[in-house]
Amino acid sequence: MRRVPGNRPLRLALAAASLAAALGACDRTPTDAASEAAAVSRAVHGITQERVAAHVAFLASDAMRGRRTPGPDLAAAAAYIAAAFRAAGLVAGGDSGGFLQPYPCTGVVTADWPANVIGLLPGSDPARRVEWVVVSAHYDHVGVGTPDARGDSIYNGADDNASGTAALLEVARALAALPKRPARSVAFVAVSGEEEGLIGSAYFVAHRPPAVAQLIADVNLDMLGRNAPDVIYLVGDSLSTLGGVAAAQATAHPELGLRPRSLNDATYLRSDQLSFAIARVPALFLHTGSHPDLHRPSDETGLIDSEKLSRAARLAFYLAYAVASDPARPAWTPQGERMLPLFQPIDATCSAGS
Repeated sequence: MRRVPGNRPLRLALAAASLAAALGACDRTPTDAASEAAAVSRAVHGITQERVAAHVAFLASDAMRGRRTPGPDLAAAAAYIAAAFRAAGLVAGGDSGGFLQPYPCTGVVTADWPANVIGLLPGSDPARRVEWVVVSAHYDHVGVGTPDARGDSIYNGADDNASGTAALLEVARALAALPKRPARSVAFVAVSGEEEGLIGSAYFVAHRPPAVAQLIADVNLDMLGRNAPDVIYLVGDSLSTLGGVAAAQATAHPELGLRPRSLNDATYLRSDQLSFAIARVPALFLHTGSHPDLHRPSDETGLIDSEKLSRAARLAFYLAYAVASDPARPAWTPQGERMLPLFQPIDATCSAGS
């Protein structure tokens, strides 16, 4: 999650929303509905502590050297994510038939431009598959920097944001494993350049694949692996009906052991959902809170609560599935409509050594 200047002229002093969304099952027989529910249960239980921990261990290892944008270590992380999308059976959504969406970066040769990684899951309803739900997470961090008291100079970014990336990969795998896909299509977008000013997500929104023209929602995952085991923040939940859907899913699945908390403050400005909000796409940020290890070498794998991370990933699955299945499209609330004029385009330019 990026830092923003303390004098940023935006405030989010908002009230919590409580609009629940239900999956539309009126056109299904009880047998069909039961079969579909069983398939969803099998898929979500495949999101395990061991799987998310393995993703975090790779992405936040010292060998990855903090995944700075741009750089060879970021490229290695992108290749790992692309391989996971390919293994899940997603359709490549990047350039030239691949999963990578490179974007320009001053001072870097074209072959070494940083990239977003895009995997697509087309929906099952011919009428609604043109509507896209995005699940996003940034996979970059801040690289190698000033050593700490231990002499450690690698800013591993285990929570920020190997944790959110791990959740993204598992949500993608689980949704792709369903025998019947949701009605709407889902785009899984691992963005880079977040730490440099939301560069990758801004580029994706402005240059998304033609097939993904109609964005209806963004569920962003950033820092999901720390703090109290039962707390998850719904950042910006009063801005759109997505907040109510997320809260309803947490209530419907008490086995997750997650108690959603409303959070409507400047935190909403600090991660990639802002790029979607600027484009007037309803967006919600799932987050488990900050900690003293943010942007320090001490943000390491050993401090991640992988069991909690697996539960947060399951909630993200249920949320994405609900939004992609519900006949009603997500919408801004009146509070969100009042905030939209404050979400102005940001300067999202990439340069070597920025």
